Amino acid sequence: MIKGKVMDLKSESAQHTFFWGELLGDILEAGAVICLTGGLGAGKTVFAKGVGKGLGVKEVINSPTFTIIKEYQGRVPFYHIDAYRLKGPAELDDLGGEEYFEGNGVTLIEWADQVAEALPQDRLDITICADPQADEIRMISFNPRGERYCRLMEDYKNIVRAGN
Repeated sequence: MIKGKVMDLKSESAQHTFFWGELLGDILEAGAVICLTGGLGAGKTVFAKGVGKGLGVKEVINSPTFTIIKEYQGRVPFYHIDAYRLKGPAELDDLGGEEYFEGNGVTLIEWADQVAEALPQDRLDITICADPQADEIRMISFNPRGERYCRLMEDYKNIVRAGN
């Protein structure tokens, strides 16, 4: 498996975290799998909302903690999965995780570390870490796995550079 270089971005507010997600959503294509990890309150759902906006989702996006999976329509379908309450990878498999990964939309999984064994090998891992010294500051680390996601991150880096 091809692993790309990790890219780190700083977010200075929830709006900034949303913005980084929206920029990514703008360039995602059907079949993409995005795996988010981070502690409670780190900003995973805020980032996911930004991705949804970038994908053209008009509905309000909220955390699927209790429903586990929410589907939205944008320029491609957006499958938002929250694995927090799942007891392991077998539960994601039982819910049809593989069909989402191989489907015609973008799949984003919060708490992806809870179901790591069920995840496809090729994907984009994103970790969001809160700064214990500053309430609003977050570090967002992007770790592409597979050639497709290495190319995606090159495109994303170019967009980020162009905006700064």
